[in-house]
Amino acid sequence: MQANPKPPVDQSSTALTDSTLSQYPIVARDITMVFNTGGEAYCVLNQVDLEVASGTLQFLMGPSGVGKTTLLFILAGILTPTAGQVFLLGQDIRHCPKGNAAKLRLEHVGFIFQDLNLLAALTTQENVELALQMKGITGGKARQAAQALLEKVGLADKADKLPRSLSGGEKQRVAIARGLAGHPQILFADEPTSALDSRNGRAVVEQLQELAHTHQATVLMATHDHRFTKYADRILHLEDGKLR
Repeated sequence: MQANPKPPVDQSSTALTDSTLSQYPIVARDITMVFNTGGEAYCVLNQVDLEVASGTLQFLMGPSGVGKTTLLFILAGILTPTAGQVFLLGQDIRHCPKGNAAKLRLEHVGFIFQDLNLLAALTTQENVELALQMKGITGGKARQAAQALLEKVGLADKADKLPRSLSGGEKQRVAIARGLAGHPQILFADEPTSALDSRNGRAVVEQLQELAHTHQATVLMATHDHRFTKYADRILHLEDGKLR
């Protein structure tokens, strides 16, 4: 069942209000990111404003190197921007106590990393179980939930395999299962279909859509993959440091 996504807002003129913070689980204002390379300053993001509604799957699109991953990392609190504010579920993650921000991310935010970050010493199932345990789901419940997630991504038969024995696409699907652990309220996905064929990629995007529409989660997916744009409730284009 599909939700009725909120209409896009005019990002250039929307003021930051309590109503905005309560309405949108992800809010960013004036996000600027400047990297210094070889003594030269390079502006990757230039005063980006953004709101992402709950119950929607939104795509952040643009060519490789344009800053999509940087923006996702900033929104998730992994990177600190040069300037600007980020609010997740109404909390200013840059300026609230570190413990509060960490607790919010742990309990309510999932992240599917492009470079996967699987733990080499743990099996496929143990990698997913660990994510559940960190969210307070332990014991038999964690095992059952991990098994269900691996079945969803078509890897039930690989539960006892170590990452080194998996193909690149299989590792990607393990990372996706881990990101979906615990039905996070907010999920950031960085190029989750890049190593997948059309069938597996479509299955993954359908799972992200289900998380958004059925569980009313907020899903922001960075991608330059045009195969699955029909699944997006809204498409944002990042170009020259700005959302267009």
